[in-house]
Amino acid sequence: MNFAKEFLEGFVQGFKKFGLKFSNFVNYILLSIVYFFGIGLTSIVAKLLGKNFLDLKPKSRGESYWVIREIKEQTLEDHYRQF
Repeated sequence: MNFAKEFLEGFVQGFKKFGLKFSNFVNYILLSIVYFFGIGLTSIVAKLLGKNFLDLKPKSRGESYWVIREIKEQTLEDHYRQF
């Protein structure tokens, strides 16, 4: 009886170690695929099309990256439905 209990405890601990190593391996593979195909392909397509998502090129040295926003009059209904 004692042998069976020790065997099962060792078996469970072994499977926990295997599961941890296997999950780390699978996560590494999946995240690599998402990174290279998702972000990498998006970057390549954006560069080919000349798209700059962040617009980080000021025209002169003294300019800032802030975008000037024109403020317009808003109605009371616009304030109630902001989102």
